[in-house]
Amino acid sequence: MSTTLVKETPPIEEPVLRKPSTRRRLVPYWLLLPGIVWLLVFFALPMVYQASTSVQTGSLEKGFEVTWHFQTYWEAFQEYWPQFVRSLLYAGTATLLCLLLGYPLAYLIAFKAGRWRNLLLVLVIAPFFTSFLIRTLAWKTILADDSLVVDALNTLHVLDVTSWLGWTEGERVLATPMAVVAGLTYNFLPFMILPLYTSLERIDGRLHEAAQDLYASPATTFRKVTFPLSMPGVVSGTLLTFIPASGDYVNAELLGSTDTKMVGNVIQSQFLRVLDYPTAAALSFILMAVVLLMVTVYIRRAGTEDLV
Repeated sequence: MSTTLVKETPPIEEPVLRKPSTRRRLVPYWLLLPGIVWLLVFFALPMVYQASTSVQTGSLEKGFEVTWHFQTYWEAFQEYWPQFVRSLLYAGTATLLCLLLGYPLAYLIAFKAGRWRNLLLVLVIAPFFTSFLIRTLAWKTILADDSLVVDALNTLHVLDVTSWLGWTEGERVLATPMAVVAGLTYNFLPFMILPLYTSLERIDGRLHEAAQDLYASPATTFRKVTFPLSMPGVVSGTLLTFIPASGDYVNAELLGSTDTKMVGNVIQSQFLRVLDYPTAAALSFILMAVVLLMVTVYIRRAGTEDLV
């Protein structure tokens, strides 16, 4: 009679999870410390200083002191509300134009450029290689009364329509709202294209193939697949364009006139010329509050929080 020996397997020992040391747990916080200090010194502290300035009274000769004069906010808004409306109108128009111009170009770079993709991306960011001021001054030549652009617009009778809308004055483009919006559109167009390209480039090409297999037309594929998936880029691009455009003053100063001044021009004048620091600070906070409210509503209406 044979006996079978069964070898018992040793029990499996469960791994012991060691609690990370205190020094290792503090590493992420030490890495975040430079950024936090930067934000405190160059963002939070100036904000607090400007907030205190907005409730001060006095003059540059006699000095300013905090008197909690919140009436400055209402007085500033009551006097300069046309500039607020004009700034939001110009920024909104420029943002819409950037979206209409930037989306096809971003789509072309993401899906059709092939080996030319890197070159096209370099051309998109090429304006950043020169000064913002120089780029804006160049538009004074482009939109001069005797320029080829203005002659072409006159030949196509485009200026007849824009003049009727109040965006130009007869056959003149420079020193009109159209010139300011054109400068804003050109200067902030890369901020629209790059987020759009990043969002479009992430779309899986197999989704387009699946739509074609289901006999979807190119228009339907774009409406049902491409555009919804690119919404994070649309939201990011519009925010990166609208927010700086609403506070810009360079384009209105160089390409516009006294009738096209934006709220940024008023703030700059109050700080550097009139030397009314409380009014300038109050205008800055009103603009920030209005833009923040509009951005919050826009993000919620857009239905996406996955920003690029």
